[in-house]
Amino acid sequence: MVDRSNKNARPDGRLPPLLDRLRTRVVLLVCVAFVLAALVVEAGLGWPEAVLALLILIIAALWLPITVSQHQEHAPGDAPGVIATMGVDRFADVLLDPCLVLDRRSVVRHRNAAAAQRFPNIAIGNPITFVLRYPELVKAIEAVWQSGETRLFELHETLPSETWEKVAISPLQSTTDPNGETTPPLLLITFQSLTDLKRVDAMRSDFIANASHELRTPLTSLLGFIDTLLGPAARDTAAREKFLHIMRGQAERMAKLIEDLLSLSRIEMHQHVRPTGSVDLVALLRDVREGLQAQAEAAEVELRLAIPAETTNAIGDRDELYEVFENLVENAIKYGGSGNTVDIELAVAALPGFTHLVSIVDHGPGVEPEHVPRLTERFYRIDADASRRKKGTGLGLAIAKHTVNRHRGQLTIRSRPGHGMRVDVSLP
Repeated sequence: MVDRSNKNARPDGRLPPLLDRLRTRVVLLVCVAFVLAALVVEAGLGWPEAVLALLILIIAALWLPITVSQHQEHAPGDAPGVIATMGVDRFADVLLDPCLVLDRRSVVRHRNAAAAQRFPNIAIGNPITFVLRYPELVKAIEAVWQSGETRLFELHETLPSETWEKVAISPLQSTTDPNGETTPPLLLITFQSLTDLKRVDAMRSDFIANASHELRTPLTSLLGFIDTLLGPAARDTAAREKFLHIMRGQAERMAKLIEDLLSLSRIEMHQHVRPTGSVDLVALLRDVREGLQAQAEAAEVELRLAIPAETTNAIGDRDELYEVFENLVENAIKYGGSGNTVDIELAVAALPGFTHLVSIVDHGPGVEPEHVPRLTERFYRIDADASRRKKGTGLGLAIAKHTVNRHRGQLTIRSRPGHGMRVDVSLP
């Protein structure tokens, strides 16, 4: 059944302009009708004159321009075009990246929440150049105003920290909507952070360069010794045994490096997946101590274990946590063994959000404070030659950090020259 009750309605649900104007004045016309009726009854006004006056008022209501009702939709103080630009502001607000809306004078008309957080000093109503004084940005804005075409470029900052951002400047031309509202020409500027991508690229390049260098050194030694054994030392039994022993050590070093690279890759692949197994930390630390006892005795280092008598369970992968603590204790023996003791402690974590705290403490020479934040970087060594002599690959602490992160834990290193080193592993 077709509804014919509102044949005069437009597709958008609104009445035609004349009827809409009449509807907005219906109260006034009813009041006038009552007044005319009262004049007819009380003052002797004739009915023909009263009807004529009412018709004149109705015609005036239909054709006179709307004044008050036109301004009821505008907020006090709104300038022409402000309502028309509200759609642009709403669009900017839904963007996750920082976004600024500028007028023809490069004055900031709007900023979304991400821009307010990224550029807290930018105030609405001020020119953008008051805060962002980048020559390439100013040139790009002028170029967009002149050409009317979108412009993309990278913005590189070095202070207070090095950052990269992809900046897109898009022009919005002046338009007029069906209601007669004119949108002034605007610029939409968005900032997309490239800092993390740049740092990952740099880290990947450094990693490949370091891994290649670490593998090239023992491989070059192997090739050199092989050439020597095939040439001058071919019939020298003593030299052959000496060189074969060195070659075996270099091959073991390469094998250990490849093993660590594969281990690091495997951990990173599952970094987002938290282990669900249960591990008895007391038994685990006992096994770590027993496994490294022979190495500690050879280095004349005493491994002291301070653990609770009862079972202490934590959520985690036993093999991965064993590798973490084995690596940390082995490092303490290698680089802090001059203190003659290494302490392995298990206690209740003091940090909120964590339950268990495992500490590996040596009493060796310690390291300078500037080295501490970088100790968990891949291939970072304070003394590269000493590390290689002790068969270190430069990946042990990096593997430990990634493994602890996978367990939703935290690895903290503290050290001072002459006061040894303390490594704390906090686990939930």
